[in-house]
Amino acid sequence: QMLEQVLRELQPLCTAEQQFIEKFFQLSQDPADPQVLEVSVRTMSSPVPLAKEPTTRLLSEIFSCLEPELRGFLDVCNKVHPFGSLQVLVILSDSIFEMWGSSSALPSSFLNTILGNMLLLAKSSFNKCIGTLCKEIEEAKMPSKMKGGILPSVSRFEEFVNFSEEVFRTARRRGELDKAHLRLAGSVFSSINSLSSANLKVNTDMVMMENFHHIHCFLCQKKIHCLEGKKREAKQRYSEHMEKYVIKYLGQPLEKLNHFFEGVKARVAQGVKEEEVSFQLAYSKQELRKVIEKYPGKEVKRALETLYRKIHKYLSPEENLLPVVWHAMEQEFIHQYQEFEDLIQRCYTESGIAMDFTMEDLLSYFNSITLSN
Repeated sequence: QMLEQVLRELQPLCTAEQQFIEKFFQLSQDPADPQVLEVSVRTMSSPVPLAKEPTTRLLSEIFSCLEPELRGFLDVCNKVHPFGSLQVLVILSDSIFEMWGSSSALPSSFLNTILGNMLLLAKSSFNKCIGTLCKEIEEAKMPSKMKGGILPSVSRFEEFVNFSEEVFRTARRRGELDKAHLRLAGSVFSSINSLSSANLKVNTDMVMMENFHHIHCFLCQKKIHCLEGKKREAKQRYSEHMEKYVIKYLGQPLEKLNHFFEGVKARVAQGVKEEEVSFQLAYSKQELRKVIEKYPGKEVKRALETLYRKIHKYLSPEENLLPVVWHAMEQEFIHQYQEFEDLIQRCYTESGIAMDFTMEDLLSYFNSITLSN
């Protein structure tokens, strides 16, 4: 508000001074006229190149302290708030546009030049602010007891976007902000990608899934045109990490069965005929029966209940991803079950071997777990 007031008062002050100078020194005529130049040179404290416009030169002498004072004032504005440079940039840009569109704008370039210099300074400060924020986001250390949830770098990005969109809400131009948004989004994605299981107490894919989901929802809500590409990328990354998370955890309830059939698929891929797989010692009918016996229906249901509790414990409640992840788990589990059944039919034909639970049993396990929670 103070900066807006200063700029509002500057233009009429400079205009009035210019009009007085032109009238008093008769400078409104052709500035190349020798008489005009002689008068203007005599009134100045230092020698002036004759090609310089006398009015502008006189105004520069009279308002010699204006630019340094404005620079000092902008420095104060930038220090008052961490994102003060955003407000300074918007106010200066809008003031210059208003001045260009005003009928009372100065015909001389004096104030235009000074405000143009201030705008360059504001852009430089803004770019430094964004650079510092990008570095802060990229180098953000994970909290030592971090168990998941939304990362500090993602929250910082949101804070900046919310504040900047409010500041630029009525701005006439937002080119600088769009560039800043893209830089910061790149830094946030980079900080999420750099996560390693070494500094997390939970599954890395789970944390990445939640954070990319959070960013996607946030960008859907904000509808910022320049970030449409990042919104699509966040959705893609969220889906990828959910798939990895589901697959990584799914091996656990039927781990030995999963391991056995992976071996069967590997043998077939190596060229062993499907009907001959059961003649291999490690993948005989007897070995298959042993593995299947370890997974009676009750045990599978108990394992799924344990898995549900584990997912529920670590997924952050604010993202509400539990129903989505659990449904994906169910779909993947059904796919895995169908694959096991298919391999038994193809490689252990007429053996009479079957798993202890049916597809209907499996669906009822998932349904009862969902309803009881």
